Amino acid sequence: MRLTQLRSFHAVASAGGFTKAAEQLHVSQPTITTQVRSLEDSYRVELFHRYGRRVQTTELGERLLQISRQIFSLEGEARQLLADAGELRSGHLRVAAVGPYHVTKMLALYNRRYPDITVSVSTGNSQDVLERLLDYRADVGVLAQFSKDRRFVAIPYSEHPIRLLVPAEHRFAKRRSVRIAELAGEPLIMREQGSTTRKAFEAALKAAKVEPRIVMEIGSREIIREAVVQGIGLAAVSEVEFVPGPGLHAVKLGDSEARTYAHVVCLGERRDMRMVRSFLEVIAG
Repeated sequence: MRLTQLRSFHAVASAGGFTKAAEQLHVSQPTITTQVRSLEDSYRVELFHRYGRRVQTTELGERLLQISRQIFSLEGEARQLLADAGELRSGHLRVAAVGPYHVTKMLALYNRRYPDITVSVSTGNSQDVLERLLDYRADVGVLAQFSKDRRFVAIPYSEHPIRLLVPAEHRFAKRRSVRIAELAGEPLIMREQGSTTRKAFEAALKAAKVEPRIVMEIGSREIIREAVVQGIGLAAVSEVEFVPGPGLHAVKLGDSEARTYAHVVCLGERRDMRMVRSFLEVIAG
């Protein structure tokens, strides 16, 4: 297998077609087609299902794509190391995050330190972020929770108390804090299963021996805000995620230490890569 064949395969798989791949590599489409066909014929395998001008990777092709992403990611890092030896004057940092709230301040700090570095941000749940790190589609991740895993390095960044989101007309809205026990019987709007905020809130309710009265489960923070404004129920929200608005109040949980956290995560094997290390140094202060 020649590297040019693998590069052609990677371009087609990533672009979703031979024409776009040829444009990306600045070669003719027949050249790309020949390279991919030669690779398939050499090993007597099928890497793509072909539907006219559109292609889709086979199961084997998808597995090969995972490997080629690693190879060309490392190639890019090697080129960057040789081209920018000394200081970061250019490059592309890919950040995967569970939401905008924790990562925004980090990005602002990084941009001030390295204004010439292009930063792209993708969002998803915790599993999405970890998968992007594992298959080299992201350089660093920002998570609200992290379970110890020897493949990753995780650095604690911040912690934030949980607040109770209440509508303006609710009796709690005039108070600075409420006790967990006072939530017994109150209609509660919960985040989706797996949410870090939900886990912390449910742990606080359980510790206080309060059986939650869940009236809705909603995966969107914005929809939760509107549901609270409409008086459907109360909701737990991380302090960092609370955006003041008409008809809303955030009240402290006076007898609870329920909190959410932010961790910056990277693959252990990539911790000393220059682009990754630069981000970790910035968030470390």
